Amino acid sequence: MADSATLPIINKDTVTRKTLKEITAPVAENLREFRSFFKDTIRSDVFLLDQIINYLLKQKGKELRPTLVFMTANLFGKVNRRSHIAATMIELLHTATLIHDDVVDEADTRRGFVSINKIWKNKAGVLLGDYLLSKGLLISLENKEYQLLEVQSRAVQKMSEGELRQFKTAGLFNMTEDRYFQIISEKTASLISTCCECGAVSSTDDADMHKLMAKIGMCIGIAFQIRDDLFDYGVYDIGKPTRNDIQERKVTLPLIKAFEHGSKKESARIRALMKKRKKTNKDVERIVSFVHENGGMDYAKQSMYDYANEAIEGLGKIPDSSAKNDFADLIHFVITRKK
Repeated sequence: MADSATLPIINKDTVTRKTLKEITAPVAENLREFRSFFKDTIRSDVFLLDQIINYLLKQKGKELRPTLVFMTANLFGKVNRRSHIAATMIELLHTATLIHDDVVDEADTRRGFVSINKIWKNKAGVLLGDYLLSKGLLISLENKEYQLLEVQSRAVQKMSEGELRQFKTAGLFNMTEDRYFQIISEKTASLISTCCECGAVSSTDDADMHKLMAKIGMCIGIAFQIRDDLFDYGVYDIGKPTRNDIQERKVTLPLIKAFEHGSKKESARIRALMKKRKKTNKDVERIVSFVHENGGMDYAKQSMYDYANEAIEGLGKIPDSSAKNDFADLIHFVITRKK
């Protein structure tokens, strides 16, 4: 990447040639240590719980959140024990919320595996989620990491508020652009923001840098969620389409903006299709075409670029280093990934 003093602007022509493995290479050893640290932390002598945990550990994701913690720590110093505690607390919280989400959504799969609630029933899923949350509290208290606990507790509050706000809005089918951004800021971006803030807390006492990284993380998190929402309507440069949000009647930014530009008659037809609990392939493709034809994709992509560039701009306030370039590469990956 170019000199960190002139970090490149992200736009529709941005191409990330690096793989996730290449981007995370600077913290690869930290991630290996983290996996061991995380595994030791959640170990249990209750046979059933340990059995479920071993199954859970096989479901390795992108590890974006611990990566953000470690890359942020490197911006101001080096990854240390506090960084590992922060990353473990966040991963415990994130994993617990995913398990609880699967119970609420009655999901059958997670990351290509049969979901825990499907195998061991909902009660086991709820109890495992509770167990992971309690472990997060304990590791913070045992290490007297009260500042990390405070930052992450605020994130839990925001995530819960976002879930409830989305639940209410979805029921009324009255999503607006302002509500959309409020919900994704709370549901998704608040935890990404926490990763960056906790990474900074672990390696510097500069409160201004803590606030700056929280803001950068919020921008990354919003851009990350918009990218996810674009996948549902994806063709060509967006990657393999999922169509899950459409089937689940979730109204996201591409559709919100398309409603603004579409004719009243066509918009009413699309709203009626979106409200259907069971949609045919023809219904789904008609909704996708409506979004593309009425500028929903272009608007959402530009919004994603704007938030990513706001994160890049914030990064420019941090002293130059190779870690700063590495972090910029990660931002580029977040908004150009194919899945």
